[in-house]
Amino acid sequence: MAGNAVILAQLPELTDGRLLSSWQLDVPALLLVIVLGALYGWGMARLRRRGEPWPPGRTAAFALLGLGGLVVATMSGLAVYDHELFWPAAVQNILLDLVAPLGLALGDPLRLAVEALPEGAATRVRRLMTGRVVRTLTFPMVSTALVLATELTIYFTPYFATALRVGWLHELMYLHLLAAGSLVVVPVLTHEEALPAWCTHPVRAALVFLDGIIDAVPGVVVMTHGTLIAGAWYLHHAPSWSPDVQHDQQIGGGAMLSIAELVALPFLLAILYQWARAERARTPALDRRLDAELTVVPAAPAGAHGDRPRADVSASTGGPAPERVRPWWETEQNDVAARIRRQSGNG
Repeated sequence: MAGNAVILAQLPELTDGRLLSSWQLDVPALLLVIVLGALYGWGMARLRRRGEPWPPGRTAAFALLGLGGLVVATMSGLAVYDHELFWPAAVQNILLDLVAPLGLALGDPLRLAVEALPEGAATRVRRLMTGRVVRTLTFPMVSTALVLATELTIYFTPYFATALRVGWLHELMYLHLLAAGSLVVVPVLTHEEALPAWCTHPVRAALVFLDGIIDAVPGVVVMTHGTLIAGAWYLHHAPSWSPDVQHDQQIGGGAMLSIAELVALPFLLAILYQWARAERARTPALDRRLDAELTVVPAAPAGAHGDRPRADVSASTGGPAPERVRPWWETEQNDVAARIRRQSGNG
């Protein structure tokens, strides 16, 4: 990929057209995309052979937003120009940290794996995903802190500047960002077993809202930071047509902030949708339980409390029809009416 210890030839001026049309091959990233896509397709094929459908919306999210985000971040014009300008590198990183993990999580690959794999392998996957290490890394706010620490470490330590010079470290940084972002979205959206019992849908919605605020911190810090990030590299490699290096960093920080806030909205909407769906699924079960718990009492004698006698049930039952407990406003109304009639009669 572009970006090694060699001196790069100056690229033509970056325009909207070149940003959309410039592409380069990133072999490790392409292999990752192929492996993830092949495994997902294999799982879908297994379910299809058993006659079990898989939601097309999840497939679209996984392929377009998840794998597509990976491809755009690592092989599009952003990757072509990330060694010349800071802002394409900043957009790359936020795509890998927030956008691609959200798409992969919306595809629900873990549930697909559990349903497609044989029972023994599915059990091992469940055991791994509910193990102590995963539960610790995905614990609410711990995962958010890890994402924030990842972003700040990349930009405010020699990590990023070194990755610009060393190709394999640049690829490792891509994977680091993708893994850190997945720790936040995968448990919340698709793997509830890794979350504590108190992390209900309302709590998750609040956490996602808070996470959106925290995700804005790196962009704000980068945009307002007075010291250049990887300044020695970008000052040396800045093309003649590029903006001032400090202004370039401000553009990158603003792009990080904007994308982080845009991603927070669909993330929150996905949680609210899951919450509404869970409530719809619980309502029939709750209705059945309440119906079963209704107390059944014998019918009141004719004339008691002003009640009119009830019709007998069919001869097969051989007795009066049972009466369900009546609402308080009906019994209260009948009691008041009975007292008024008694007082009128005494008068």
